[in-house]
Amino acid sequence: MTDLPSDLSEPDMPPFEMVETNGITLKTYVAGPEDGFPIVLCHGWPELAYSWRHQIKALAEAGFRVIAPNQRGYDGSPGPDEVEAYDMEHLTGDLVGLLDHYGIEKAVFVGHDWGGFIVWQMPLLHPKRVAGIIGLNTPFIPRLSDDPIKLFRAAFSDQMYIVRMQEPGVIDKLLANNVEPFFKLMMRRSAVTPEEFQARPASERDGNLFRALEDPDSTENTWGGELFLSEADMAVYVEAFTRTGFTGGINWYRNFTRNWERSEGQVPHIDCPCLMICAARDVVLPPSAAKGMEKYIPDLIKYTVEDSGHWTQQEQPDEVNAVMLKWLSERYST
Repeated sequence: MTDLPSDLSEPDMPPFEMVETNGITLKTYVAGPEDGFPIVLCHGWPELAYSWRHQIKALAEAGFRVIAPNQRGYDGSPGPDEVEAYDMEHLTGDLVGLLDHYGIEKAVFVGHDWGGFIVWQMPLLHPKRVAGIIGLNTPFIPRLSDDPIKLFRAAFSDQMYIVRMQEPGVIDKLLANNVEPFFKLMMRRSAVTPEEFQARPASERDGNLFRALEDPDSTENTWGGELFLSEADMAVYVEAFTRTGFTGGINWYRNFTRNWERSEGQVPHIDCPCLMICAARDVVLPPSAAKGMEKYIPDLIKYTVEDSGHWTQQEQPDEVNAVMLKWLSERYST
């Protein structure tokens, strides 16, 4: 499949630039005044910089310099074939290269879902380049006691989506053959709270996000709620992933073990100001996952968006924007 920048209309997005960084090229959207305080937005899986469309506009209008890349392995930002090229050192190194390209010393990094894992590592791996961190849904998690894949398998099952992603090619092919059905399955509001989800039978809590795609007779919907994307928004995701496939983003998951191994001896302490935005209806990364972050982050503010599932910045953009802008305006001048 080709991996060229899309010509499809992307509503509410600024023009993109192709930026060479860390040995690859990233399709990068930039908005706001050049002298504005820099904010770097890092998307999750299976998303794009497009998932930040509401925040890019609001932050730029408030005077911030906004940088939102399609990260390594995504639309317009292809990476090498080697799985190891998608580990945390490469993913954070890409962001450092973006700062170098634009002549920026420090920035606030904002991450959702997998982007959250990346931005929480920035102050540990590149502390001199970080002015602050905003995490959406994904909390800071110190190094686990054992290989994450081993722990996922024990806590859920062999069917857990991250465990299944470790096998080369299988999930890649499944999703590439079901692009639109997959996004219609995933991009929904949550119909249950984390507490209601935990009360379901264990067979429904095994972490298999792909069951409804593999079983034509299945009526299971991963989230159970209504679609939140417009037809135009859905078309952006479907068109991009139809061309590129899913392997680049899945390779991030295939580095869980490598990242864990290479983080041995890491001191879990973050000195910069941080904001953690949780979502009350996120059954994958519930607010309870953020408990105890204060132990590792002295300057931490927490906020919970009550009426949102996992896709917080897209489900409740106005509330997310207001919380981010309040925190940013109190700490960083534009």
